[in-house]
Amino acid sequence: MLIVMKMGASADQVSQVVHEIESNGLKAHPIPGAQRTAIGITGNLGVIESGWFVSMPGVLEVIRVSHPYKLVSREFKPEPTQFEVRGVPVGGENFLVIAGPCSVESYEQTRSVAQKVKESGANMLRGGAFKPRTSPYSFQGLALEGLKILARVREETGLPIVTEATDIDVLDQVAEYADVVQIGARNMQNFSLLRRAGQCGRPVLLKRGMSATLKELLLAAEYVLDQGNPQVILCERGIRTYTDHTRNTLDLSVVPAIQEISHLPVIADPSHGAGVSRSVLPLARASVAVGADGLMVEVHGEPEKALSDGDQALVPTEFDQLMDEVRELALVMKRKIPVAVGA
Repeated sequence: MLIVMKMGASADQVSQVVHEIESNGLKAHPIPGAQRTAIGITGNLGVIESGWFVSMPGVLEVIRVSHPYKLVSREFKPEPTQFEVRGVPVGGENFLVIAGPCSVESYEQTRSVAQKVKESGANMLRGGAFKPRTSPYSFQGLALEGLKILARVREETGLPIVTEATDIDVLDQVAEYADVVQIGARNMQNFSLLRRAGQCGRPVLLKRGMSATLKELLLAAEYVLDQGNPQVILCERGIRTYTDHTRNTLDLSVVPAIQEISHLPVIADPSHGAGVSRSVLPLARASVAVGADGLMVEVHGEPEKALSDGDQALVPTEFDQLMDEVRELALVMKRKIPVAVGA
């Protein structure tokens, strides 16, 4: 249910409605708008009588939300969500570019890639300190040391860092160092982790599961927003299909589908979406053209020596070409690529 306040409703009137909602054992989610405030209600297991609220001072109307996902829906918040991460704007007309190695392997490797992707125009740095791998014998990441390397490189380059929390045990540690906490595809429906991520005080980048529907992705995001964290970025990273010419199938049709029904920004990951480097550039172009709010791309100085996912990583010169083409397409799509501040 959504309560829409009248234009000019006072802060006291909004507070009274919030108090009434919470006194009935429900959760209130105020959503300030350009002209008026709306208040979302979650936590109800049955039907709420709209008469509870419609007669309260400052209330314009009470709307029932038809989707099972409430807070991520445009019914709750018609305007696209926008926020900043260390001065880098996310959403709206801004086009986000997150780039870096799959795994943090050393300080020298991470610093080198970070400097090169920033020179090419990336505005955030990705890198895994904790790596969920299919095989227990594969490289699992440098853990805390990897987080410290990312933080050191951030200080030197000014690039905000995006890195994954693989479980609840490491979430607090990741949130201490990261600017954006990533929830990977394998954890999209780890509901206890999603709840904790919603409480961690950092923006969350939520990747679509390998076999997840659009509805399941939005309901996963709902877990984060329901904990009071509205700063969520959705990521299409490829789904499992019957194809054998790529690792996954990048489902770009989901981007406009999400934007039609959700206010959350959605980016594409062509590196995981294909799993082979030759497909990353054309899929990146297609992602911009279909209206994605950003890209997440893997870059490595020597992909043939990478400790994880070397087959899908671009070398810096290839990423530089990608950025040249993305800039041209972004202009056509009336988007701008913000510049990372600092350092």
